[in-house]
Amino acid sequence: MSEASTVPMGEGPSGPAPARRGIGRIGLYIFLVGAGLFFALPLYVMIITSLKGMPEIRVGNIFALPQAPSLDAWSKAWSSACTGLNCDGVSVGFWNSVRILIPSVILPIALAAWTGYALSFWKARGAEVIFGILLVGAFIPYQVFLYPMVRAFSSVGLFGTLPGIVLVHTIFGLPILTLMFRNFFIGLPIDLVKAARIDGANFAQIFIFVMLPLAVPIIVVAVIMQATSVWNDFLFGQVFAGPDNLPMTVQLNNVVNSTLGEKEYNVNMAATMITALLPLAVYFLSGRWFVRGIAAGAVKG
Repeated sequence: MSEASTVPMGEGPSGPAPARRGIGRIGLYIFLVGAGLFFALPLYVMIITSLKGMPEIRVGNIFALPQAPSLDAWSKAWSSACTGLNCDGVSVGFWNSVRILIPSVILPIALAAWTGYALSFWKARGAEVIFGILLVGAFIPYQVFLYPMVRAFSSVGLFGTLPGIVLVHTIFGLPILTLMFRNFFIGLPIDLVKAARIDGANFAQIFIFVMLPLAVPIIVVAVIMQATSVWNDFLFGQVFAGPDNLPMTVQLNNVVNSTLGEKEYNVNMAATMITALLPLAVYFLSGRWFVRGIAAGAVKG
């Protein structure tokens, strides 16, 4: 029997026939397109609803394109929608969220990078067990800590203040961010540190001039994670921010759950889209860096 006759029908010498691979690839594309449409459908409904007037919304065809697109609902959501007793729109909450976001991202990432760098040199016995406990602690439900933290913050005058809500986000962001930086720095060649020490660099100089330039991918991952976590937070903002610092998510909840007068679904959808613009922009602009950072060390250790 010749060698060619021993090849199974439908397969070539190097594997499955091209036709079979083509069918599998088409099936994969169909699945991916279907999954993308499934997850994009709510976003589509929100956008087109925000561009419709209330008479058109009352017809009930939520998937139909707007007959006369208008940004009036977006304007009202931004500047004049009622968020409780005030009718200043979600613009006040937007700037409150920005004031909360900037220090709540910079401070924990700076502390986590320095701490993770120091812990990457710690080879104490049982260190992996300690890090595992820290990781478990990072996933304990936040509601467990609310009452003790309210009492503690009230006793030192931080409850209901901007520094108080920033401190809360810093505390809860540090564990997972520290582990991410520690795992990344462990994966870097130790020869870089040894060479820098030979050149006379001290502990801080090695961190600033050697480690940080190499840590750009993981820093981007940390910024994305912390920024979206802080921006999307509702629980801590509602409890710790105080009436003068309520973030955008809390004001969005007040807009959507308002029971006075007509339920303006177009304004609700516009306010929701405005609230989601920053996280969407972060992911679209930094998605490539996010994947690179995860592959570069966020899951090593």
